[in-house]
Amino acid sequence: MRVPCGRSRCIMATYVDILRSEFPEIDTEVFDYITGVLDCGGADFEDGEEVFEAIGGVLQEVSADCKNEEDVRDICLQMFNTLKLNNCYAPQKQVLLDAPVQLSQISAEYDSAANDVQGIWKLTRGQSSTVDSKKLEKAEAKLKAKHERRNERDSQKTPGPLVLEEASASQASNKKDNRVDASGRNRSYDVRIENFDVSFGERSLLQGAELTLTSGRRYGLIGRNGLGKTTLLRMLASRSLRVPAHVSTLHVEQEVEGDDTPALRSVLQSDGVREGLLAQERRLNARIAAGAADGLESVRLSEIYAKLEEIEADKAPARASVILAGLGFTPRMQQQTTKEFSGGWRMRLALARALFARPDLLLLDEPTNMLDVRAILWLENYLQTWQSTILVVSHDRNFLNAVVTDIVHLHSQRLESYRGNYENFVKTKEDRLKNQHREYEAQLQYREHIQVFIDRFRYNANRAAQVQSKLKLLEKLPELKPIEKESEVTLKFPDNFEKLSPPVLQLDELEFYYSPEQRLFGGLCVSADLESRICIVGENGAGKTTLLKLLMGDLTPVNGIRHAHRNLKIGYFSQHHVDQLDLNVCSVELLLNKFPGRPEEEYRHQLGRYGITGELALRPVASLSGGQKSRVAFAQMTMPCPNFYILDEPTNHLDMETIEALAKALNSFKISRSSVGQSCIKGCIRLIFFSFYGHWAGISSSPGVVECFIALCPVMGE
Repeated sequence: MRVPCGRSRCIMATYVDILRSEFPEIDTEVFDYITGVLDCGGADFEDGEEVFEAIGGVLQEVSADCKNEEDVRDICLQMFNTLKLNNCYAPQKQVLLDAPVQLSQISAEYDSAANDVQGIWKLTRGQSSTVDSKKLEKAEAKLKAKHERRNERDSQKTPGPLVLEEASASQASNKKDNRVDASGRNRSYDVRIENFDVSFGERSLLQGAELTLTSGRRYGLIGRNGLGKTTLLRMLASRSLRVPAHVSTLHVEQEVEGDDTPALRSVLQSDGVREGLLAQERRLNARIAAGAADGLESVRLSEIYAKLEEIEADKAPARASVILAGLGFTPRMQQQTTKEFSGGWRMRLALARALFARPDLLLLDEPTNMLDVRAILWLENYLQTWQSTILVVSHDRNFLNAVVTDIVHLHSQRLESYRGNYENFVKTKEDRLKNQHREYEAQLQYREHIQVFIDRFRYNANRAAQVQSKLKLLEKLPELKPIEKESEVTLKFPDNFEKLSPPVLQLDELEFYYSPEQRLFGGLCVSADLESRICIVGENGAGKTTLLKLLMGDLTPVNGIRHAHRNLKIGYFSQHHVDQLDLNVCSVELLLNKFPGRPEEEYRHQLGRYGITGELALRPVASLSGGQKSRVAFAQMTMPCPNFYILDEPTNHLDMETIEALAKALNSFKISRSSVGQSCIKGCIRLIFFSFYGHWAGISSSPGVVECFIALCPVMGE
């Protein structure tokens, strides 16, 4: 038998060195067993996972420093790479046969061996192995069974249809379909959390709740303001609730921090796997160019290229650009640095990063608040083809109807799940309440029937046994609980019957711009009287808030005249109303500081008009939910009884019941209506008056709230 050359001996000793360095206290017999398995079965291993299956359990048991499973997997991968190099570079062991070999007479069962025959030389294994034969047979039997299972599984696979859709094509990853990893463990991407409680400070939000999120379904989390929806999302994102470790989560809550990173680059950086592979590729290429790379690094570079191809890394910039364009970023804006964007655009950028990163569980908290209608429609279409799990908090009926497949209703400190979109939820909930009411009435009548019998024959000796039986039956009946109904939300704007001669507010031939190079308004004419109900619509950045500030007199026009009645009192609700509130005091103290000299009962009564009652009025404003802060802002705005309201996106953060209550309050307000700003239609300058009844954040669906829309549109010919 020929003796291997020096280079082969060096390569063969590499995995031995790894084994001795990582496990210095390993027993001699165990060491001989492991090296024997690697020496004899090295050619049969296909990846590091198979090496781990063969010897990983033994290595974990003999580890002196209690290495965890991931560390042992990495060590097995290193030894596999060594074995791979050994197979590539080591010269083959050869012996001279005693007789010629007739290849045509070799049976089919030795086909694999025939591949190793070169002329009259035949490969043989080393004769000096000291491996325990029983342990080796057991390991080889395990590998053989694994190969048989893999072949059987591959034969049963059928290619599925290719779906060329925007989101599904970008998420063509088989990890969601393959729910069993290489070690045979269940890798389900479902999330099931049972019997958990959630508290905020001393206040209990959920008790004994259950939450089940099936992989691939889209859930809408709904409920009244202040019940804990955002808190639940934060606990899922922080893994305070038990989410499986292999399920990646991403919560879109905070805006992107502004720096010198371009918007497109910021989105690309959100994919940590791709960025890590590219960084390793650059480092290894630099070492190869410098001539400092070894064989292992060359193998690693090939693996990186394979993984980059698998995740379609070359298509990532185009996919990120499509997402940004759908959310309203022009090609020029995509190259701007993140520090140049306002808070609203940075929130859009955070949403784009989340969509690009494709987490297993995407958590969205009112994503439509920062978007105009065009971007909302794009987001609806994009999420409809989303393949992983979504849990979204939203108070937009149209968005929920278009996107979600299930509804999770948070109420009475528990979670209830419903199949279908929001409209199906409303119908199912009504039917469920009707059935519960019928059951309650039936139980009540049954109890009354038994009680009548008991009262009638209580003192009748002949019926004593029957009365006792009825009493026992009555005691065994389950406790009768009345139907729980959520309290109705009511909002009321204080009436003002002061008569003002029209026009009460007017802009005449007004011109305005922030820079002469970009004119915002020219020849602008707007007029409103006491009966006006006007909605200003337009794309984000078209100038809606600027127009409202011109109406209030907060901005001075470049040219033109603003005329306002001398007795006009404007109540202004800003889309950034939180910045106008003192978050360190309670709601009662907030009104006291703003309007001093009134009794506390008046402040409480004012807050009660908007649902801030009892203990809620004494909490710090910072601890309130977004919808509750909006109600405090409404209370502060209406305290001086204005006769003209200007509301800039007033429905943000409000739950659906409160939005409906706001529509009723606007309808019932006596004297002057509101001039309302809301993102809707693309545009820039020209004013158009037209009648329109449709969906506008839940308000215009109530007839009579909005009688006239002002759309900011591009100037013809410009």
